[in-house]
Amino acid sequence: MTDQPTSIPLDLSLFGDEHVQRYLETGGEVGHEWNGVPTLVLTTTGRTSGATRRHAMIYGRDGDAYLIIASQGGAPTHPNWYLNLVAEPNVRIQVGADDMAAVARTAEGEEKERLWKVMTATWPSFDVYQSRTERQIPLVVLEPTA
Repeated sequence: MTDQPTSIPLDLSLFGDEHVQRYLETGGEVGHEWNGVPTLVLTTTGRTSGATRRHAMIYGRDGDAYLIIASQGGAPTHPNWYLNLVAEPNVRIQVGADDMAAVARTAEGEEKERLWKVMTATWPSFDVYQSRTERQIPLVVLEPTA
């Protein structure tokens, strides 16, 4: 996530597990906004371990749904969290102080094209990440269930 086109250097003081921890401890007061963009905490179940996995993710909105992108900075493989939610699409998300159940699905075709524009308006570097890899970077729609 360090390729965000901006004249201001990224603040990486909150990143990875530290970002998740501070987000959860403060109900999103620390960490919901990260470098000028909104983030949520995604909780998946490990597809082989069954362990709970949490990740801070940049998100966008489409109606009631939350949108995230499995970019992994343009790496050649999908991130593990994405493989986990494909195996078990019932996830939890925390947005600010709101914790909710959601069902994850991968957007395809015209829907993905439309939603990709929503996400690149929030974080233009998603286009940079896509240019780095031959794989099609998945865009995930998280639909709250309650």
